[in-house]
Amino acid sequence: MERTFLLAGAVAGFIAVAFGAFGAHGLRTRISPEMLAVFETGVRYQMYHALALLLTAIVAGRVDGRAVTAAGWLFIAGIALFSGSLYVLAVTGVTAFGAITPIGGVAFLAAWICLGVASL
Repeated sequence: MERTFLLAGAVAGFIAVAFGAFGAHGLRTRISPEMLAVFETGVRYQMYHALALLLTAIVAGRVDGRAVTAAGWLFIAGIALFSGSLYVLAVTGVTAFGAITPIGGVAFLAAWICLGVASL
């Protein structure tokens, strides 16, 4: 799992940087300031949780258990659901995607809890 989470964290970090640059340079004149802020929130949370995935990869090499594995997969799900829904919402303006965002937020919360449980 260490390599899986290391790779996922590296890919998520790369995408966060690329999307951040795209938002700053490619979207600034194409979407409203409010939707740009939504997009930037997605980028920010993706980067935070890309770093959390890297931490999870390190922890997975030192602590055995299902809690660490669950944390990694929940971080991945959270990035896809939380940040992904915000990206789609910002670019398309389809507000129904906003209903997915809290599911991703719950995945993030559950992942942090799992990481804490793994420390016990």
